[in-house]
Amino acid sequence: METLHAWLGAQFDERKVEPNPGLGTAISYLLKYRDRLTLFLRRAGAPLDNDVCERALKKSILHRKNSLLYKTRNGARIGDLLMSLIHTCELNGADPFYYLNQLQRHAEEPKQTPSEWMPRNYRETLARTGALLDAA
Repeated sequence: METLHAWLGAQFDERKVEPNPGLGTAISYLLKYRDRLTLFLRRAGAPLDNDVCERALKKSILHRKNSLLYKTRNGARIGDLLMSLIHTCELNGADPFYYLNQLQRHAEEPKQTPSEWMPRNYRETLARTGALLDAA
């Protein structure tokens, strides 16, 4: 990175690149924000991209677009709740369809002990109660 920084500075010093065209603007940006752009180098194993965040934002944007089709406020509320639940399942490595199916099959148990029926731990609850795991 030090070599790259020196090379970028040399491009302007030796007048190989003009500051205003596209390449010059990009080099100026890199030189100006060098510290911020190299923060990932300070921590071993830091991701080089933010794909996880972008995928999460895409879900919100897709849901916002789909919510234009709701006919009532209650329908929109239920859609929001289901979208949140589906995304939470995905983040916890649970199959959303299977999870919702199990919640319906054991409708009374989650009402009494909701903390045992969260997407992160419902499989352990099913195993403890002797229910068969068909998919997830």
